[in-house]
Amino acid sequence: MPLARVVSFDGVSSERMAEMQGEMESSDRPDNVPATEIVVLHDPEADKSLVILFFDPEDDFRRGDEALNAMPAGETPGQRTSVAKYQVAFRMAN
Repeated sequence: MPLARVVSFDGVSSERMAEMQGEMESSDRPDNVPATEIVVLHDPEADKSLVILFFDPEDDFRRGDEALNAMPAGETPGQRTSVAKYQVAFRMAN
């Protein structure tokens, strides 16, 4: 079953989100973060963000989780407030 790493951040301004988007679009995903998909959500009124990374299999989750936990704080969107691991029970897309 696929897994999702869900991370919440506070203090994420629209300017920082635009900066992060530019950085992500202009670079390759790191080899040590083998996510199958990355979704970034932003609430500009509350300066909050959620980042959801999907992994399959569990070994890829562990590898990505270790790499992301080791990232310097300056490379994140804002102040990390929580990290959680979820099983992806259902998914629908067009």
